[in-house]
Amino acid sequence: MSQKLTQKARAAKAKRDLRYANARDRKAKRADSQKKRRAAKKAGLNLTGKDYDHKDGRFKSIKKNRGNDGKGTKKEKRKIIKRK
Repeated sequence: MSQKLTQKARAAKAKRDLRYANARDRKAKRADSQKKRRAAKKAGLNLTGKDYDHKDGRFKSIKKNRGNDGKGTKKEKRKIIKRK
């Protein structure tokens, strides 16, 4: 379900999203996820439909990872996550 935004709002959101995606911590997490994913595939793990969770330090379903294990993401906002 896409959001119903005006052209101006859509452009502003795209700009915000890009700025967030290219932040230093997001780039580091993305690089780390790719590294761990390549290593896991090399080890023979089936990673279909899974993402790496930086909080738990393991692969889990996309739904659980992006939804904060069913708790939503509001409480997790701006929270510093320590890496294991």
